[in-house]
Amino acid sequence: MTGKRKLIFIRHSKAEDQLPMISDFERSLTTKGKQNSKLMAQLLFSQKEDPGRIITSPAFRALETALIFCREYGISPDEIRLNPKLYLSLEEEEFLSFIRGMSNDDHTVTLFGHNPLLTEMAAFFAFDEPEVLSKTGIYCISFDAASWSEVEPESGTTEYYLTLKDLA
Repeated sequence: MTGKRKLIFIRHSKAEDQLPMISDFERSLTTKGKQNSKLMAQLLFSQKEDPGRIITSPAFRALETALIFCREYGISPDEIRLNPKLYLSLEEEEFLSFIRGMSNDDHTVTLFGHNPLLTEMAAFFAFDEPEVLSKTGIYCISFDAASWSEVEPESGTTEYYLTLKDLA
């Protein structure tokens, strides 16, 4: 049986500078970061891409980015799943078990998070290694796999990489 699975990696947008009275976890998007998130969500929507299952780092700037994308798609915030592993980071050997643990009901999974983790995960799964994901960058990999358990390292094909430059 053949099928297709997609992973979409979205790096959070521009965040406030680190300040002593605000933890890294609590940092919010800047006004420009919020605008850029909305524009990139509209760009992804214009591509007729279904984000599928949305999983985000619980850090506020990543969650905020995910919420903006959901608003543009008309997806309820209740659909967002928080996963602390996307903030605390995963070791390379954990990437496979993380992805293979996805529900097979979800053919597309969109992950919101941070660098270097998102770039490292994309590079681990993509046949052609991607560039470093820019802020609000959207990188999509597809797999010829009937289930997430069939996904292997370096077996994904890059579908697209969207950046703020694509809005020009």
